[in-house]
Amino acid sequence: MTTFQATPEFAATLDAQDPLRRFREQFHIPPAPDGGESIYFCGNSLGLQPRTVRAAIEQELESWERQAVEGHFRGSSPWMPYHETLADSTARLVGAKPLEVIVMNNLTTNLHLLLISFYRPTATRYKVLMEGGAFPSDQYAVESQVKLHGYAPDDAIVELVPRPGERTLRTEDIEAKIREVGEELALVLLGGINYYTGQAFDMQAITKAGHAVGATVGFDLAHAAGNLVMHLHDWDVDFACWCSYKYLNSGPGGVSGAFVHERFANRPDLPRLAGWWGHDASERFQMKKGFKPMAGAAGWQLANGQIIALAMHRAALNIVDEAGGIAVLRRKSEELTAYLEFVLRNLNLPPSILEIITPSEPQDRGCQLSLLVHKDGRGLFDYLSEAGVIGDWREPNVIRLAPVPLYNTFGEVQRVGELMAAWAERVR
Repeated sequence: MTTFQATPEFAATLDAQDPLRRFREQFHIPPAPDGGESIYFCGNSLGLQPRTVRAAIEQELESWERQAVEGHFRGSSPWMPYHETLADSTARLVGAKPLEVIVMNNLTTNLHLLLISFYRPTATRYKVLMEGGAFPSDQYAVESQVKLHGYAPDDAIVELVPRPGERTLRTEDIEAKIREVGEELALVLLGGINYYTGQAFDMQAITKAGHAVGATVGFDLAHAAGNLVMHLHDWDVDFACWCSYKYLNSGPGGVSGAFVHERFANRPDLPRLAGWWGHDASERFQMKKGFKPMAGAAGWQLANGQIIALAMHRAALNIVDEAGGIAVLRRKSEELTAYLEFVLRNLNLPPSILEIITPSEPQDRGCQLSLLVHKDGRGLFDYLSEAGVIGDWREPNVIRLAPVPLYNTFGEVQRVGELMAAWAERVR
């Protein structure tokens, strides 16, 4: 890793050497209050709009306008098999086989569909292990699924919490809790990255530990997809799902991805909520009774794809592929995040004023740093916002900053350091 300096000249040198620098031009950067470009460090909440999205939408509107129902079968991208055009890019993104992935619905919808199949409790094996303080949608989804099977959430849901005085979870503690719950454990469900702390979990080790006690293992990859290099197939993960509107820049409420390991590809006996689009495509239009699922993740589809949303997502995925894929993005991301950590620690603020609660090791985080601000946190957030820095506030006093490799620069990181230094002089 480069020995950093917190100077504009040093940041400019890093930007000049950045092989991804041209991709910033492919995104719309929101304006700052002064009329210039904002410093957008909020891709962990909503990614920026690719400039290619408008044309992608207009292409489908034109197809609808000119071909109407025949657009399902004609044109450069017929709607019937449209979702299939995303399979290869999606598989590369998460380290899967095309058979194992599908793009459909929204994240929590997909989570519920997968839980119906993969949370199959028995009288003795019914517990779910998840993060304490997991993202609310995950909490609510699991609570409702547990109740659906007749169990009480307080009994069936086991929450992982850090050791006293620590902010994040240790892998060995997760593994130990899995062994402790043991034969009562039906499901391990964690985020690939914790939305609040920015901690990335060792998904391979967790999957191995869960399988060792006979549990199913799944992940919510909302903050990991487009952020981490993953190998879901090789890690033997049972299932996963993710959204596309954060690091994948596919628009607000964008479509979700889902992964189901290929060992379940031809398991029509697996309970699931079925729909027409998940039925064997070769027989779909025979309109017969009796659901026969498509092989692989496609067998979890309910209905035909949302074409406008899929078009936006495909435009965004094309940029990832053009940039060289997730491994290339990750290399810049690690350095960009390390530089942000450097300029923040260079402020020399005591922990009584500001803590970085995201782990320092690159393998333990994505591109987000979570700042626990003990002194006037909301004031700092508002100050940064007025200066054109768009970050993210989480109650009670955390600011999340996420420099994204496709469109953020080292110069922006350095500028945030300058702004923070001016604030630090006032609060020391």
